[in-house]
Amino acid sequence: MTEFKHPEDGYVFIVTYGRSGSTLLQSLLNTIDGFQLRGENNNTLFHLYSAWAAVKDSVPLDGLRTKGEVTAPDHPWYGSEKIGLDSYGRDLARLFTQSVLQPDPGTRVSGFKEIRFHFHAAHFRPQLNFIHSFFPNSRFIFNTRSHADVVKSGWWAAQDPSKVTANLTMAEDLFKSYLATYPERGILMHYDDYTKDHSQLNDLFEFLGEPVDREAIEKTFSKRLDHAR
Repeated sequence: MTEFKHPEDGYVFIVTYGRSGSTLLQSLLNTIDGFQLRGENNNTLFHLYSAWAAVKDSVPLDGLRTKGEVTAPDHPWYGSEKIGLDSYGRDLARLFTQSVLQPDPGTRVSGFKEIRFHFHAAHFRPQLNFIHSFFPNSRFIFNTRSHADVVKSGWWAAQDPSKVTANLTMAEDLFKSYLATYPERGILMHYDDYTKDHSQLNDLFEFLGEPVDREAIEKTFSKRLDHAR
């Protein structure tokens, strides 16, 4: 069996909400040589994070780890002090990359875009911290769009506009709060800015440390996305 190795230049995760233009952004990033950002996976990674957090946040387990107590066969938490949080997290990240992302040979930056990170608001920051800890060189791109356009788009159009706006505002507050605490980990992009002025993408490419291929960018903008038809 080939030894697992993370992509040499790490991971990029697009964090956003539905109908924000994230598929376009995903397509733009996939024009970069060696980048392979997958689409949505129904927030699968949240459940792996939750499995890790179940161990990390358990008061009895934390107590056993902290005390270094060796449990006996008749202890209700027998053997749980042996659970290694770091190794467990690393194994979950490896499993996700191998089984879900499945980066092709030659991929130097892997990742995906997801519109569901904010569905579990209380876990938003801990989940991103989990990703940052166990997916080496992780970077987050937070993508937003004019609320007036989002509420008219796709499935949102059938919902109460005030509730949609409140949902989008909540998500963006989470994005901005995370960036305020960890500014080096991500960048905030606005769909309306970079679609009107393509040079607005320069900051994104600079953040990623990648050259700007203007021809590839313009070609991507000229292609209509299937799900937008």
